[in-house]
Amino acid sequence: YLDVIDRLPRAIDVGAQLPHGALRAYVMGERGADHRQHPTEAEIATMAALTRDAIVAGALGFTTSRTINHKTRDGELTPSLTAGAAELLGIAGGLRAAGAGVMEIICDWDDLDAEFELLRQMVVASGSRPMSITVLQNPAAPTKWRRLLDLIEAADRDGLPMRGQVAARPVGLVMGLESRIHPFKMCPSYLPLDELPLAERLVRLRDPETRTAIVTEAQSRRLALADLANMFPLDDPPDYEPLAEDSVAGRAAAVGLEPLEVAYDWLTGADGHRVLYVPVMNYVEGDCETTREMLLSPSTVPGLGDAGAHCTLISDGSFPTYLLTHWGRDRTRGERIPVPWLIKRQTADTARLVGLHDRGVLAPGYKADVNLIDWDALGIGPPRIAYDLPTGGKRLLQKARGYRSTIVAGEVAFVDGESTGSRTGRLIRGAQAGPSS
Repeated sequence: YLDVIDRLPRAIDVGAQLPHGALRAYVMGERGADHRQHPTEAEIATMAALTRDAIVAGALGFTTSRTINHKTRDGELTPSLTAGAAELLGIAGGLRAAGAGVMEIICDWDDLDAEFELLRQMVVASGSRPMSITVLQNPAAPTKWRRLLDLIEAADRDGLPMRGQVAARPVGLVMGLESRIHPFKMCPSYLPLDELPLAERLVRLRDPETRTAIVTEAQSRRLALADLANMFPLDDPPDYEPLAEDSVAGRAAAVGLEPLEVAYDWLTGADGHRVLYVPVMNYVEGDCETTREMLLSPSTVPGLGDAGAHCTLISDGSFPTYLLTHWGRDRTRGERIPVPWLIKRQTADTARLVGLHDRGVLAPGYKADVNLIDWDALGIGPPRIAYDLPTGGKRLLQKARGYRSTIVAGEVAFVDGESTGSRTGRLIRGAQAGPSS
């Protein structure tokens, strides 16, 4: 697989991880997706051997998910969710045998202390390979993230290379007429219109009788007012630290309309490409102070940034640009963070975490990957649906502006966001990334 990827020309470097779900399915077959089944000792040994082989072949590391938020296309919980200690420690032993590689994990932390102790054991079993852990504030347990961060920092002090991965802004869902979900998606009067081309659909949706019918049906579905108080129209530029009065409910109160009327008019207004944003994680207090505290921890790095996963619901590929603009320049609802620190955090520090010691700083002998930025022009637009996947499949894209030049391996690959045709990007072979990889 890596050899094929290596032969394809590309503009920037890419790296690969060994995914736990695929590894489990390859070794256990259909049993791997059955959460009542457990691998045999022989199957665990095979997983460990394949993990070693993958790292030696050039994978950067191993990734696993232990959250119920990750599901298959059929809605089933992903295979790795209930993997036991023997399996995870066996796979960690595969990294020890390779003498390289990193581990990445996301977890729901239903039993925080027990789960984290298992992760510590994985790091030990791997020969102290680095592990990064997603850190999020869950509204259902809004203070648990602090305990998790304390445990990560304690492990770091104990000499175990564990780090938290932190999102640059609240992690949330994007909803529009072209997205997978929106507040009116399942209304009986809307369903017959859902497959119409957008322009034709807008004509029908702007009919006053249709509007009344759909809004009434949505109200009867009892969409909670609390949801609408945590739902925000995303304009251009998008505001990811909005005030309560900027919400759908807040705007409705200001103009004397029902909240669902405001949501409906926003989605069907303009060109029909508008979206609503629902922050799910890291916005319990209605501001980004929690995110700031996470970012400033010495045991975290900026991470996440889904651009390909959940691609009709989430648009987080703009995290790196947002990290600079919001925290370094634009924030008004609290303290900012010095720009040099932000740049170091998401270049040098992230590169070192995954064992890439040939990049991340501007110095002789390092890889010449450089962005030349027009600081005043730097920014992002709102998420928009593009139909550019195979067979016309759709995904959310969010364009950035202000990057005057992007230099990859010493050659200009992009000018003002447009490709020059340069293809100096390559596959990063993790085990060959440097003497400390």
